[in-house]
Amino acid sequence: MLIKPRAKSQLLIVMEVLHGRMQLPEQEKQYYLVLKKGYEGERLNDLWIEKLVEERLVLHNLLYEVNNSQFQIDTWMLTQDTLYVFDVKNYEGDYSYKDNGFYNSSGKEVKNPLHQSKRCETLLRQMLQTLGFNIPIESYLIFINHGFHLYHAPANKSIVYPTQLKRFYQNLNTKSSKLHERHKKLAQKLLSENIQESLYSKLPTYEYEQLQKGVSCCSCQSLRTSLVKKQVLCHDCGFAEAFEAAVMRSIGEFRMLFPERQVTTNRVWEWCGGIGSKKVIRVVLRGNYRFVEKGKYSYYE
Repeated sequence: MLIKPRAKSQLLIVMEVLHGRMQLPEQEKQYYLVLKKGYEGERLNDLWIEKLVEERLVLHNLLYEVNNSQFQIDTWMLTQDTLYVFDVKNYEGDYSYKDNGFYNSSGKEVKNPLHQSKRCETLLRQMLQTLGFNIPIESYLIFINHGFHLYHAPANKSIVYPTQLKRFYQNLNTKSSKLHERHKKLAQKLLSENIQESLYSKLPTYEYEQLQKGVSCCSCQSLRTSLVKKQVLCHDCGFAEAFEAAVMRSIGEFRMLFPERQVTTNRVWEWCGGIGSKKVIRVVLRGNYRFVEKGKYSYYE
């Protein structure tokens, strides 16, 4: 049973919008691409979990804090006798393992995911003890990308390589699991301990004036769109979206990036790149928001 579904983090959503509307500095661009690739890898692993047939409670995207130390868990799965923790890495290309470290093909050392995974397991165990629960934990570091290869790989049973994925999940599927009320209580408690991710400290600086205006394509994020027969058509990928839905999504982006700014007809029309007329923008706003009348300072909320 899926208790908390996978969703893009708020950070990834904001970075995605900024990437489509401005030229990100190279460091921030690479950060965005890492976030995006990580999410794609997590979704691939979710497909394997969805095939499991026995009773299980599954939660995705969890952020906890123990003794002033934060740790993130991609997925945990509660079964009858075990709490499984999955740390998914979407690494691609050739890596090597030496001197207890990970190195990419350029010889540059990267963060050791084994250490990260062990740290999460240790902190999770401490949190469970504090909450009064005692259940065995099995942590697995999952390399999901079939384009990944690790030279001199350590003999570590907690690592699942791409070629082992099918066998790994088949073995999990053979283990019977029956859940009881205590499992649901544990799941709800772990869900309630989830904290909100700090967002704006990780964002690049941006100003309204520097962002490109227009309605982005919800399929490929291109701003090369236009209004064609009550639909917003993307000229890059051909995806079409109902005009009202596209405008509402654009308003959501605007409010997310500029929460301090009031939503007005002129401002939404400008943000959407002048697509459609102000009259139809006003109709969309009045149909979905409450109008606060203050003369020329009127706005929607």
